[in-house]
Amino acid sequence: MFDCRLTAIECQLLEFPFLAIQATIMRVITLNVNGIRSAAKKGALSWLSKQNADVICLQEVRSHVHQLIDPIFQPEGYETYYCVAEKPGYSGVALYTRIKPDRILKSLGWDHADKEGRYLQADFGNLSIASIYFPSGTSGEARQAVKFDFMERFDKHLQQQKKDGRSYILCGDWNIAHKIIDLKNWRANQKSSGFLPEERAWLDRVFDTLGFVDAFRVLNQNPDEYTWWSHRGRARQNNVGWRIDYQIVTPDLVSAIQKVSIYRDEFFSDHAPLIVDYVIKQ
Repeated sequence: MFDCRLTAIECQLLEFPFLAIQATIMRVITLNVNGIRSAAKKGALSWLSKQNADVICLQEVRSHVHQLIDPIFQPEGYETYYCVAEKPGYSGVALYTRIKPDRILKSLGWDHADKEGRYLQADFGNLSIASIYFPSGTSGEARQAVKFDFMERFDKHLQQQKKDGRSYILCGDWNIAHKIIDLKNWRANQKSSGFLPEERAWLDRVFDTLGFVDAFRVLNQNPDEYTWWSHRGRARQNNVGWRIDYQIVTPDLVSAIQKVSIYRDEFFSDHAPLIVDYVIKQ
């Protein structure tokens, strides 16, 4: 619930009429659950329900809707939306929101996005929040080619978003570590999918040319801030990780970023939740 403890109807329209609230905090959480049913058994959804989040974006749900009939997958107080892959047990994204959206978008217009359930967007007036799951190229050249194709097509989508005048918070697992600060063993991974020069240059373009902003790095420039760890070699215990989960925003929202954090006290997945609080000022 919003900190002002008022409903959208009760609140007055101020600087950000798309939220219809007084100056307050909007909390957005993104998490790759690596299988939502598995994560639920580990306490992920119970934890999320206690975080006072206004919007929750999930990736890699790896379930079809008929497998999510338990009430835990339709948390009380939230509108819940799923965009699943055609292939069973694969990919898929979800979005939970306390505010009923004006519109839900589940299609980017190409098969690797739409058939694999990789994009889900909710529109609230002039604000859009999306849950995104980029393809991984770690399984070989064929999937890396799919990833590069996705990046090229999504670049055009970002260009359109830049032009349309809306405010965007693009949440999710982008499967790319941007800078050497964003993974522990960067020297050994320069030829690894997720840290290839072409992938990093593409994120340079997203930030430097298209003008989108990495919300976490606005407030936190520290090393060793990771959101994903391999299951191998006690990587999590030793914090040998990668930062590949993002909330990427349009420049107009930079001044609204109040607090950023990565929750690492409990392990719900091989990823950690990324939490960003946005202040909507009078």
